[in-house]
Amino acid sequence: MKIRTFLSSLSALLILAASLHAQDEGAALSDEEAQAAAQAQWDAFMDSLAWQTEGVGDLKEWATIDIPYGYRYLNGEDAAKLMQAYGNLPSTYEGLIATDDLSWLVLFEFDPMGYVQDDEKDELDADKLLASMKESQEEGNRYRRDQGLEPMYLDGWAMEPRYNERTNNLEWGLLLRTGNSGQFVNYQTKLLGREGVMEVTLICDLDKMDYVLPTYQDLLLGHVYKEGKSYAEYRQGDKIAEYGLTALIAGGAIYGAAKLGFLGPVIIFFKKFFKFIIIGLVAIGAALKKFFSRMAGREIREEPPTNNTPS
Repeated sequence: MKIRTFLSSLSALLILAASLHAQDEGAALSDEEAQAAAQAQWDAFMDSLAWQTEGVGDLKEWATIDIPYGYRYLNGEDAAKLMQAYGNLPSTYEGLIATDDLSWLVLFEFDPMGYVQDDEKDELDADKLLASMKESQEEGNRYRRDQGLEPMYLDGWAMEPRYNERTNNLEWGLLLRTGNSGQFVNYQTKLLGREGVMEVTLICDLDKMDYVLPTYQDLLLGHVYKEGKSYAEYRQGDKIAEYGLTALIAGGAIYGAAKLGFLGPVIIFFKKFFKFIIIGLVAIGAALKKFFSRMAGREIREEPPTNNTPS
């Protein structure tokens, strides 16, 4: 489902709610009045969010992100409200940045898993990873079926995994599909830090990916870890993550794709005027995330090898 398609559907359902409310009150709203009421409700919600249109966005205690001209930023609390309005169950975010017209957006979530060693940077076998994820996707689909949701399937890579040793960024794009939404892209970037990983998810229409991706990558150049939090500031004795780059992809890819329902099927039920519950793709629980982590995980090491320890 495309972003604008979803917003149009949401608007139509709001109009329906307005009409039902009018019937309950014994009144009759014209289509134009219902449309205006729905738009006013949506505008009021958007205005209630603390949008920041310049300066630097604060990603809690972990990092900051520059806000270029033509973009707007939301803190973690308001980002969660917006994502719920777009059809996702409650989750925790560090922040969100989007174009002014919300044609595409970027979510930031930090996982304090510890320092991820990058000694697998030359061993990222895209074919092997994809085959492994396809074999394991049924575990996630069983969970989705239990929630009354359609299964999700991996069709291939939109972009094969690659690691930038200079910036310590791991990124990839997956092509996925469900019966309702058709094919869509889940594009993820992992920004490695001293105490964990900033997990960044790009949400945009599939047909705009080629255009958006270079701009998105430029945007991430404005992400800066706060003092003492960067990957290069590792010190002996810091917490070491239980798994490495391969597991970040094999476990995180399906987890991240299944968790965000913004581009997936959305069912909306209305109880009273503009009071609604949005049921999107359910967030995969911690137990399932751990399963995928173990699938390609490694044992905890006391400290990284000397030749991988940053100075």
